[in-house]
Amino acid sequence: MNDIDNIDILKGVGAKSASLFLKCKVNNIKDLGEYFPRNYLAFDEPVCFNDLKPSNRAAVKVKVHSRMIIRPARRYKLCVVTVMDSEGELREIVWFNMPFLANLFHLNETFILVGNPVKGANNKLTFKHPAYYKEEEYSKLANSLQPVYPLVEGLSNKLVTKAVKQLKGYFEAKKEYLNDDYIKEQDMLALADAFWQMHFPTDLELLIKARKRMVYHEFFKFLLAMDELKENNTRSKNNFIIKEDERIHTFITNLPYDLTMAQKECFEEILSDLTGDYSMNRLVQGDVGSGKTIVAALALLTVILNGYQGAMMAPTEVLASQHYKKLKALFEPLGIKIALLTGSVKGKDKKALKEAIAKHEVDLIIGTHAIIVDSVDYNNLALVVTDEQHRFGVKQREKLAKKGDTPHVLVMSATPIPRTLAMMLYSDMDISIMKEKPANRLPIKNCVVGTNYRNAAYKFMNDEINKGHQCYVICPMVEESDRTDAENVIDYADNLKAHLPNARINYLHGKLKEDEKATILNSFSRGELDIIVSTTVIEVGIDVPNATFMMIENAESFGLASLHQLRGRVGRGDAQSYCVFIYGKENDHIKERLSVLNDSNDGFEIAMKDLELRGPGDFFGIRQSGIMNFKLADIFQDGKILVEANNHLKAMKAEGFDYTKYKELSLPKDMELSI
Repeated sequence: MNDIDNIDILKGVGAKSASLFLKCKVNNIKDLGEYFPRNYLAFDEPVCFNDLKPSNRAAVKVKVHSRMIIRPARRYKLCVVTVMDSEGELREIVWFNMPFLANLFHLNETFILVGNPVKGANNKLTFKHPAYYKEEEYSKLANSLQPVYPLVEGLSNKLVTKAVKQLKGYFEAKKEYLNDDYIKEQDMLALADAFWQMHFPTDLELLIKARKRMVYHEFFKFLLAMDELKENNTRSKNNFIIKEDERIHTFITNLPYDLTMAQKECFEEILSDLTGDYSMNRLVQGDVGSGKTIVAALALLTVILNGYQGAMMAPTEVLASQHYKKLKALFEPLGIKIALLTGSVKGKDKKALKEAIAKHEVDLIIGTHAIIVDSVDYNNLALVVTDEQHRFGVKQREKLAKKGDTPHVLVMSATPIPRTLAMMLYSDMDISIMKEKPANRLPIKNCVVGTNYRNAAYKFMNDEINKGHQCYVICPMVEESDRTDAENVIDYADNLKAHLPNARINYLHGKLKEDEKATILNSFSRGELDIIVSTTVIEVGIDVPNATFMMIENAESFGLASLHQLRGRVGRGDAQSYCVFIYGKENDHIKERLSVLNDSNDGFEIAMKDLELRGPGDFFGIRQSGIMNFKLADIFQDGKILVEANNHLKAMKAEGFDYTKYKELSLPKDMELSI
């Protein structure tokens, strides 16, 4: 069995199943081996309903007390069965859209129900959409950890599990590149064992060791690829004659605000690169609200005033349009021609725009990945800026190099990665750090509370709306699912309308089409909406200065860095802004972690504190979002492993380590090292 073999060679995986796996980006055997569970289920001894604790997953042995009743709801069918536990306690159990269960739950039959308890009638704990097992089936699973895979509609956990179990021989054939003593010293597993234990752990201790090895493995391959990238891409000579222009200083003087010292220092470093001997490859790492965009604007203005073209790439059309409007207002009075190129530009308009770019009738091109496709030809492109946690992979860099004579590259990131880690992750780049905030920005006032504060938060939100301000509400989920302990945007938006009937409310999530998202965000930006209920899709660079209030539900579900990024959507204007973090689960560790956000608005300080608070107990919980394309590794919770992998790789290379002997470490030329 080889890496590139299609998964339809596996028993039970036909053409239809293979197409469902493709939706999960599982194209071959290698992808399936790295398709790790999103969670693991423990099968403990069943308890009674009166012993349940809120949100703590548990099992209850029950007897069916009534036939199933099907009740229609808004978007699904409620399937309700009354059951009785060994103490005679009765509960209504609800499943969503599973009417076929009526043929399974016969009167007086016994089942084991497993799930996260929620409050039902009379505030008594019950289950919504629990897993269900026959007694003999459950007894076989007792005291084990079973994998739970990320799925798409039509693909069952049972099918994925069955397919992965056939890879045991494939895992055993993986060649080890670390010596036994080092593996033992680091308390990890051998590579082959780690792969198997990640899918089918014997116990929690081996699972933790397996995850540690797989995280190390991801970091090791990434760092090796970065070394290869540096070796193959020595610093290019600066092919552009760029001089400091007095008009830049006039432009800065005429801005309606003063640049911070951090902005001035960062621009000086960029200017030194642009006028220096070598092509710029610089990362500007600035906390949310530190004013990175104006620094990028100054860099673009510098190359344009020297007769060259500039380009700015953003991850979404909404953010690209936002940059376009801002920079158009700044640059058009100077006679600079600016254009927006995204996937939405079609037909004749697209053709005309490409012709204008090729003829240098446009000085600055702003857009999404559409600006680097093969059919876009530039005329003396000297600088490309990429925004919001995006970094070019190898393929994209090659495309950029062909767009001009090795243009300068400036990357902007709002992710406050501690400097020691950033120097490893961005080892081929120079780094500028901006911590200072503009003087007119008031510090955000924060509050960390439980769900009992929600109604008070609604009242506060209504007060902000009455002042003419706008609000965000963040939920971890898109819609109702079997995770009954988390809020979802669709139902939340409906409920919020009942609490605030006069407010203009809409919801936003990643499953919406790009044009739908753009329409909603543009309406919010124009002040036509009072509240947006959103998933973390709102995190990426949305700038609405009039938004002064944010409430984040189930705050314990997010990493501190993600929460800080989300919070950065408010506090962007002159008015006082507020952020309320509501936790759905209550324990001392959650309160301690979230209190970091209550006490600080400094992203770098928060990132460091997050590293300190992390421990093995967090290994299978929270991931930071949108930072790296790793399958398991998280640079915040796994920062120590990253440092260790970096140090050990250096030692191995000094001893003559040859990665080419290890198929597992092969580094294809099109490998995307994107952030």
